[in-house]
Amino acid sequence: MDAPAPLLAPLLLLCAQLLRGTRAMNDIGDYVGSNLEISWLPNLDGLIAGYARNFRPGIGGPPVNVALALEVASIDHISEANMEYTMTVFLHQSWRDSRLSYNHTNETLGLDSRFVDKLWLPDTFIVNAKSAWFHDVTVENKLIRLQPDGVILYSIRITSTVACDMDLAKYPMDEQECMLELESCFLCGQSAPARAPGAGPGSAAHLCAFPADGYSSEDIVYYWSESQEHIHGLDKLQLAQFTITSYRFTTELMNFKSAGQFPRLSLHFHLRRNRGVYIIQSYMPSVLLVAMSWVSFWISQAAVPARVSLGITTVLTMTTLMVSARSSLPRASAIKALDVYFWICYVFVFAALVEYAFAHFNADYRKKQKAKAKVKVSRPRAEMDVRNAIVLFSLSAAGVTQELAISRRQRRVPGNLMGSYRSVGVETGEMKKEGAARSGGQGGIRARLRPIDADTIDIYARAVFPAAFAAVNVIYWAAYAM
Repeated sequence: MDAPAPLLAPLLLLCAQLLRGTRAMNDIGDYVGSNLEISWLPNLDGLIAGYARNFRPGIGGPPVNVALALEVASIDHISEANMEYTMTVFLHQSWRDSRLSYNHTNETLGLDSRFVDKLWLPDTFIVNAKSAWFHDVTVENKLIRLQPDGVILYSIRITSTVACDMDLAKYPMDEQECMLELESCFLCGQSAPARAPGAGPGSAAHLCAFPADGYSSEDIVYYWSESQEHIHGLDKLQLAQFTITSYRFTTELMNFKSAGQFPRLSLHFHLRRNRGVYIIQSYMPSVLLVAMSWVSFWISQAAVPARVSLGITTVLTMTTLMVSARSSLPRASAIKALDVYFWICYVFVFAALVEYAFAHFNADYRKKQKAKAKVKVSRPRAEMDVRNAIVLFSLSAAGVTQELAISRRQRRVPGNLMGSYRSVGVETGEMKKEGAARSGGQGGIRARLRPIDADTIDIYARAVFPAAFAAVNVIYWAAYAM
């Protein structure tokens, strides 16, 4: 029998409400676990009723103790050019809010991430962050748990690009110390804080969405959680260019003139750069280019195009290698260890080219000097030939005169003829002395031209250049690698 029409509408409404209640109970059962009784669930609406999220727990009383713990998911990128690194962490914060305590059960209640918007949260921020963002795939990566005594565990996943002051004087054999600094967000736009003695470097990048007073040490006390003896995930990280050798935790109070003292927690981790990739990409090519420039010492001096082209090619290649290696580094005034090595190799490559220019110039100079010496020697010989001809002519004339005198005077010898013989003999002796002196001068010129020729310079360079380069390398690696 069909129900009367007036009763049909109330019955349908009652069924809809029962179905909605069943779905709600199923959702709660799935959330807290099907093996638990629903009766223990606290009345969240009752807890939130009258809850003022704009005021910290126990306002006017002792400060709230906030325990922090970190879990490193990844260090994605470390940039020397921008002096920064990118890190993804899970930030765990725990504090007690007695306004949310309940005594129905001892079970911990896991809440939806949307419930966070109804609670008071410590205004923790990353001091030296350049940028930071939360993760929301597939939902917001937040976790919140509520214990019966009002202790709240709040975890969130953050990726942040953080500033890191680096000293690149020993690059790429350097070691760096970077920090992640956590602090209560003070008034945005305040003057820079005065660091406590012994505090490390860091720049303040405020993430406050709007100007608002933060909580000083009178309201919040930050401390590292007792379980934070080591950072989970940091020991297992494999970085491309660095190795994390150690890390440590510090706690300090930052003094602000107008705002008071603010607690700050810092994570310091020590990075040692992996040198293998730089030895392969920078050092070995530089050494090979220097060795290639030495090949010219075994090429003949007459092969001018071969030696010049080899020298110019090595110089230009070395210049290109220097420019490409510096492109990924900041334009800082500090001289880096890699720059020093590049300039050492550049000097040796350029010196090999200069060596050939010097040897070639020396060879041409010696040829010109020999040609001048031949000209100087040929002139005295011509003069001597003329004088010898005159002497022979005089002797011939003297012989004819002697025959005429003998025929006229029989055995009488004239005095003037003896004088002629004496003069001729004296003249001949002087010419011999002059010729000897000139020949001695020619020998002196040859002695001065003898010292070094082009081939001798190449022979010396084959030994001097490798020995000098090896000595400089020993000094370099002892200074930077030790």
